[in-house]
Amino acid sequence: MSLQENLGRTIVRLRRGKGFSQEAFANEAGIDRRYMSDIENGKRNISIDILERICNKLGMKMSELFVEVEKG
Repeated sequence: MSLQENLGRTIVRLRRGKGFSQEAFANEAGIDRRYMSDIENGKRNISIDILERICNKLGMKMSELFVEVEKG
């Protein structure tokens, strides 16, 4: 599995754990829902800005997100 795919799966798991639908999460993070779908499906190489928005909405630091990504 690629890093993008693993990141996407991790974001899905964490988002669902917080009780967000994909659409609600994307709206609240200021990300287009289709773009969010591509991220979660490992189809986008996202910017630091988008990653920061995702982390802020998840209530975690980027370093914490990558620890979760490494866990698989």
